[in-house]
Amino acid sequence: MYERILVAVDNSSTSDKALEEAISLAQVHKAVLRLAHVVDTAMLDVDNGGLVSIHEVVQSLRQGGESLLRKSEARVREADVAVETSLLETLGVTRIATEIVEAAKKWPADLVVLGTHGRRGFVHLFLGSVAEDVVRIATTPVLLIRGE
Repeated sequence: MYERILVAVDNSSTSDKALEEAISLAQVHKAVLRLAHVVDTAMLDVDNGGLVSIHEVVQSLRQGGESLLRKSEARVREADVAVETSLLETLGVTRIATEIVEAAKKWPADLVVLGTHGRRGFVHLFLGSVAEDVVRIATTPVLLIRGE
């Protein structure tokens, strides 16, 4: 049923649980996993008084994302599952959820797997939810894996 599964990774324990579930699904369905990590540059403060080079910050975020993808890719390969990686980036005003959904469309994925923290109340209102946004705008089925 699922041949191409996109799983979003972000170096959280919830994301790790989502990755493990995606690996299990890929094994059962003999599917290919695409690991996607989004570098979020939309919230960077451009006017910081020249104290920090925005270019250096973005490069550091990209390097961290690549490192996470390599680590996650190694975990998938250990499970003997076919895997690809994709480093995505918010472009000015785009959102993380938009990048994940667009990547799923372009690949094209049969399923998107990602973790959710299950936040409620003020914390949810303040931080929002990438998972909730993905569910709202995705045209692909989405599997949410709840964290601790």
